[in-house]
Formats: sequence, structure tokens, C-alpha cells
Amino acid sequence: MTNYNFKHIAIIFILISILIPRVLSVVEDCGAEEDNSCVNKSKALPLKIIAIVSILITSMIGVCLPLVTRSIPALSPERSLFVIVKAFAAGIILATGFMHVLPDSFDMLSSSCLKENPWHKFPFTGFVAMLSAIVTMAIDSIATSLYSKKHRAGLVNPENGGVDQEMGAVNSGHSHHHHGSFSTKDGVEGTKLLRYRVIAMVLELGIIVHSIVIGISLGASNNTCTIKGLVAALCFHQMFEGMGLGGCILQAEYKFLKKALMAFFFAVTTPFGIALGMALSTTYEENSPRALITVGLLNASSAGLLIYMALVDLLAADFMGDKLQGSVKLQIKSYMAVLLGAGGMSVMAIWA
Repeated sequence: MTNYNFKHIAIIFILISILIPRVLSVVEDCGAEEDNSCVNKSKALPLKIIAIVSILITSMIGVCLPLVTRSIPALSPERSLFVIVKAFAAGIILATGFMHVLPDSFDMLSSSCLKENPWHKFPFTGFVAMLSAIVTMAIDSIATSLYSKKHRAGLVNPENGGVDQEMGAVNSGHSHHHHGSFSTKDGVEGTKLLRYRVIAMVLELGIIVHSIVIGISLGASNNTCTIKGLVAALCFHQMFEGMGLGGCILQAEYKFLKKALMAFFFAVTTPFGIALGMALSTTYEENSPRALITVGLLNASSAGLLIYMALVDLLAADFMGDKLQGSVKLQIKSYMAVLLGAGGMSVMAIWA
């Protein structure tokens, strides 16, 4: 990937932070009032500050942990333990889509606060999630195809600081040049590396969207009962989701600056969303029709992306790969890890 892709992430990050507050700032509350015994603005503030710090720390630990495994032989990408840990993290991401983000979208878009027509006559959540998965597949496929074609053509431009220069650096250690062309082995390895880079980038974008949305919800709430449960659930979620993303970033073999940028964006999105929600807490009403529609649709699109990425790019890619196909014992261990991760995240839905 080129630096152009990181500009895309930054632009999306900024657009979300600008557009969501404008959409959600209109007070049109409807529905039942919150339990007054739990609503306390003065007590909620320190809990939100604790949430920002704790989620930031656990996010950094989660996403950075796989990035330092090069120095730990047992956790290197070539070892079986890395595959098992990655399967566990993929289970976390899968359960996040199915058990957290998607049900929230269903609840919001089927709320009694919304008009009967069209919101109660058409399953918008499933429709948007389906479209999101299809669009993600299209982006995944087209991006991989374009960069693979570019790589096979051997278009290495030394003046470009992007993917071509990096691919040249990666291949220089083990390639055999024949009049400017790459060997078959190098082509296979290069294509696989490009797939890892596309996966890491698309997964990062999906995580950014749903992390900011859930951060705004937490930051705007003054319900201490809700916040306490969410903080524990989000710390667990961010750490292991970060491990999944960190594993993808590690396999993509980015340079240090790009790894740092991707880790930074992941770590700060939820705390940033909480801070943004705190700023909006006087005008934001989670039961207003505008807020329900906006957040509901964003959650649905995020769920479709996360479910697709977890099933296709993380789980299916690994389980159908040479390493796991060559060992039934390792497959069983990895399946257990997926079930453990998905199960643990599903249990967290009780408090989230």
C-alpha cells in the first residue's frame, strides 16, 4: 500500500468526527427515560476519564503485542502458537460483528421512536450489512488484483515511497532477477504479502468506524450503570481486537512508521469517540430519530465489514492455507481458539 491509503484513513477519521456530531446534535428524544438512580453526570465524568485512559492503554497493548513477537521465537508468525492466537483474535472480531454491533443496529433501526414507514417495514440492518459485506469483498478483490498486477509487472519506482519501493525491498533479499522480471516464487510471495496489506488496511477502516461510534455512545451517556459495564467490556474487546489487527499488520511487513501509524489510529479511535461524546453530552440524545438512524446504519455497515473480514480474510484464509491444512491437530487447536474468543466476546454482550 502507498502513503495514499493512510491519507484515506485520516480523511475518513476526520469526516466521521465532523459529520456524526452535526447529525447527532439535534435533541429529539423519545421513548422511556433512563433509570434516575443510575443517571448522575458528576459521577459519570470520572468514569469516562478512567475509560479513556484504560481503553487507550489496553488498545496499545493489544495492537503492539503481535508487533514485538519478532523478538520472541515462540510467537513469530511462522510458529503454530501465532496461528492459534490469531484464530482467537479472529473469533473476537467475528463475535463483535454478530453479538455486539449487529444487534445494536437491529435495536436502533426497529425502535418505536422511528416512523412505521419505512423503518418498520423493511429490514434495513440486514440489507445494509449485506451491502457492506459485498462492497468490502469488492474493495478487497479489486485492490488485491490491482496491486498484484502492478507487482507482477515489476513497476518498481525508487522515487515512490509507497508499496512498490517496499515490495522491492522485500524481494531484494530473496529474489532472482531475470531482465527485470520476478521468479515464480517471488511472484507468489509478493502476491501473498499484498493480500496481507489489503486485509490490514480494510480491517483497520472497519474498526475505526465502529470504535468511534461506540466511543461517542459511551461518552454521551451519563448512566453510571451502563458505563461501568461498558468500560470492562471495551477493555477486553479492544485488547483482543487489537491483537487480531496487530497480527495482520505484522504479516503485512510494513515499515516501522506505517506500523506505528496504524497502531496509533487503532488505539486512539475509541478514546477519541468518548471525548467527542463527552463534548456532545448536552445535545446528544441516543433515542432521537436522527441519532438512531445514523448510528444504526453505521453499525450495520460496520457489522457487515467485520463479519466478512473475520470469516473470509482471517479465518478462511488461515484454515484453508498450507500450514493448517497440513496439520489436523493444529486445526483442532485453532478451532478451539476461535470458539473461545467468540464465546468470551459473546458473554461480554451481557454487560455491553
